[in-house]
Amino acid sequence: MAGKLVEVKDVYKSFGEQSVLAGVSLEVNETQNLVIFGKSGTGKSVLLKCMVGLLTPDKGTISINGIDVLNIPLKEMNELRKNIGFLFQGAALYDSMSVRENLAFPLIRNFNFTQKEVTQKVERALDMVSLSHAIDKMPSELSGGMRKRVGLARSIITEPMLMLYDEPTTGLDPITTKEISKLIRDLQQELKMTSIAVTHDLICAQIIADRVIVLNDGIILFEGDLATLTSLDDPFLKNFFSPEYLEDNYG
Repeated sequence: MAGKLVEVKDVYKSFGEQSVLAGVSLEVNETQNLVIFGKSGTGKSVLLKCMVGLLTPDKGTISINGIDVLNIPLKEMNELRKNIGFLFQGAALYDSMSVRENLAFPLIRNFNFTQKEVTQKVERALDMVSLSHAIDKMPSELSGGMRKRVGLARSIITEPMLMLYDEPTTGLDPITTKEISKLIRDLQQELKMTSIAVTHDLICAQIIADRVIVLNDGIILFEGDLATLTSLDDPFLKNFFSPEYLEDNYG
């Protein structure tokens, strides 16, 4: 049986008068894909940033692979981050660097690989996302879907134990959304990673989710499988997954 990799207990986070997380608790087992749903501003991205130490909760505990991420020295936190991939909404590529240089950057900065090893890892990661031909292109020469693929390749190039996705399909058309979502699922299975994806995209969730959580007003409104979620008779959930909502967001 897979062990527990991520544990979040009773996490609170506010910004001034605005409460964003109001006692969130969840667990994620090894090799599991958790999808966190919620409207904009419900704390999905804030929760991810708390997990990697980019934000500090006001209260609660977070552990990753048994390590209390809220109470370790920065040096140890940076070591832990080497085993965590993070795909931001806009792929967060360096516009002044080629695709090759973007992928090589985390390897050169955080590890002691030889140049040959860096080259091999860059080429393998691009091959995994079917973008070997784009290795010497600049980000400005890539489509939105290609940029997302490069961002994904850079995120998994160190073969992290945990992947965090912040709205991985935002701004993509339905066809590209399906392609990126299938790629996320395939890479997770090939590399045996655990992943947490925050999204409002039902298409993405249908493809990648083993389990889903819905955040609303800073609390978990639902936790379970997607089929159960979309069949519940809760007013908020019915509106969130209404035909009108799906038509507006997914065509």
